[in-house]
Formats: sequence, C-alpha cells, structure tokens
Amino acid sequence: MTLILDRPSTTVAERELRADLVARAAGLVPLLKRNAAKTEQDRRVAEENITAIEQAGLFTITQPRRYGGLEVNFRTKLEVIRELARGCGSTSWTVNLLTDGAFFAGQWNERAQDDVWGANPRARIAGVLSPTAKAEVVDGGYRVTGRWANCTGVLHAQWVSLSVPVDGGLALMLVPVEDVTIEDTWFVAGMRGTGSNTVVAEDVFVPAHRFLSLHKLTSGQNDNPYKDEVLYRTPFAPGATINLAPTQLGLARAALDYVIEKAATRGITFTFYETQAGAPTVQLSIARAANLIDIAEMLAYRAAADVDEAARLGEFPDYAARARVRMDTAQSVVNARDAIRELVSAYGASAFAETNPLQRIWRDSEVASRHAIANPAIGAEVYGRALLGHTGGVTPLL
Repeated sequence: MTLILDRPSTTVAERELRADLVARAAGLVPLLKRNAAKTEQDRRVAEENITAIEQAGLFTITQPRRYGGLEVNFRTKLEVIRELARGCGSTSWTVNLLTDGAFFAGQWNERAQDDVWGANPRARIAGVLSPTAKAEVVDGGYRVTGRWANCTGVLHAQWVSLSVPVDGGLALMLVPVEDVTIEDTWFVAGMRGTGSNTVVAEDVFVPAHRFLSLHKLTSGQNDNPYKDEVLYRTPFAPGATINLAPTQLGLARAALDYVIEKAATRGITFTFYETQAGAPTVQLSIARAANLIDIAEMLAYRAAADVDEAARLGEFPDYAARARVRMDTAQSVVNARDAIRELVSAYGASAFAETNPLQRIWRDSEVASRHAIANPAIGAEVYGRALLGHTGGVTPLL
C-alpha cells in the first residue's frame, strides 16, 4: 500500500524520476539486509553497500545537475532514504547525511562548488552544524582549529561542511577531508554503523570563498547565484529538519513487515494460540503500529510538500509554516519510534536475540530519534508559540 499525498504541481517527469529512484533503492534492500550485521560490527557502512549505492546513482540525488547530479526535490529524497532504511538503518542514515552535504554545498558560490566537484564529480560531503571551533582571520581567509563530534558519513566523504563562529555569527565552511583528522570516537548503542566519528582541525587554512553565513542560510537571505535551480531555493532549516524522518519511516516499515511475516508461524508462549496472527492482542498491535506509521508518513509527506512548494515558488515560508514543518517532523519521528516499540512488544522477548533484526531496528530507532532537531518537546514549543502569535526565542535553526 502506497501513500501519495503529493503536491498538485508535481510534474509527471518528477513522479517518474521518483519512482525510478525508489525502485533502485528497493533493489538494494536485500544487499543492505545481508550486510547489516557487518555494518554494525565494523561501525561503518560496508564498502559493498557504498559501491552499490554509488553505482545506483543515489549519492547524486541532491547534487547540482551542473556537476552530473539529479537535483531532486525533498519528497523524492525522503522516499529514497526511507526505502534504504528497510534494509539497514545505518546505511540509510549515512546516505541521508551525505546527500544533505550535497544539498548544503549547492548553496555555496560557484568557486567553492568547483573546488568540491570540479575535479571529482563523485565527491561526497559530510557535515556537522554544531559550532565547536575557533577561527582566526588571516590574509585570504581563516585559520581554523576545532573538534566536531558525530560527523556521520565522514569515513566515506572527500569533503566536510563544518560550523564555525566568524565575524560575530556562525558560518559553514567547506574543508577537504585530507586537511583534517578523524578520531575514532563512535561507540554507541544504536546506529553503530554510521561511523559518526569526530573531525579535528588543527590550524587549518580555509579560503574565504569557502565560508557561508549560517544566518543568511536560515533566514532565506543567502545570495546563491543559481536561482534557477529549484532545489537550492529550498528553505534551509526546514529542509535539514525533514531529513530526520525518512530513516525512521523505513525502520518502522521494516519492523512491521518482519513481525507480520513471522506472525503466521510464531505462537504465543503459555497460551492456546498456535500463531500470533490468530491472536486478537497481536492483531490490535499490528493495527496500531501500522496506523502510527501511516500517520508518520503523512506528516513527513506534508512537511516535504511544504518545503518543495516553497522552493518551486521561490518563497521563504513564514515563521508559522516553518514551525509546522518542525512539529510535523518531530511527530513523524515519534510515531515511527512508537510503532517500532509496539511491534517489538508484540513479537516478544526473542526480538532481543542478537541474530534477530528487530533488536537492531529498535536500537537504531531509539538512538536516531533523539537527534536534537527532532526533539518533540522543542518542536511542540516552537509550533505552539507560532500558533499563539509569538516568534523566535527558542531556536536559531528554523
């Protein structure tokens, strides 16, 4: 069963490209499932996965067409990442953040973009928005020293986009991976395979043209020279926010499919039910979980439609519209997580066997859903304030 909920302005060509890319992602699911345990054990995405995803063209979905990319909208990106998560949460999250990096880099000036993709159109960009560094003004740019934790995808990237305080505000800068050090710090309970290690810069020179004001990005004032490229007119913070939903949606779908499949042959210990499928308690759990996932998808699709339509029209959404995207995304993530919890309980204690994929899905969901931007309390506060006519005062990333 497929939920459409698409914008009326979506073209036939956009829908056909989306269907093709989702089909490519679906074709990789068996491979990702086979490599899921290895990815987790190695604490990095299996190279076989990376190669297959690259060959399928999925790393280029948010890359500018000028450099061989596909430049798709956020609804399409959402569905591709969701599909990959049906095979492996860590792989999906990593591809998600690397394609975010391409979207971020698409906001820079022509010279910076050419630094990234001119010599290597297949270059990938990891990134961290947390500003944990210092920058000293020097001739032609800045010398930067700092540490950035939780840099998903850096083990598979050639560039990093990092936040740094400059000129009394925050900026993003583009730095080649070869100019920084990667510390192996990613020891976590879930999403282990993302290899989200710490990036360290020691007195690294970064030319001025590779800096971009974060305030201009988040306030719709960035002077991107490519105004005809619809994707890069997407409101920055809402776009970055939506990207927290698709991996959760795919994990939830994977859990639902697995529990339904096993319910036909699994019994319920200490009961007279020969199969879980015949037990009303399990039937109710399946229904509740499926409904939660449906609602999660609808919220995520509405949020994607909002930002895609704003990009198409070249408009920067007002505070209330951006607040709703934040709320929709947070609730989508919560619903997907709650669905997985329901399914794990319905399946039973054996869900936590190391060989059972449900325990990995559950752990991945519990960890990824705690991302700060997906915090449901903050999302509700922002949206509630907006509905009551208040703006600002909670987060700069909206």
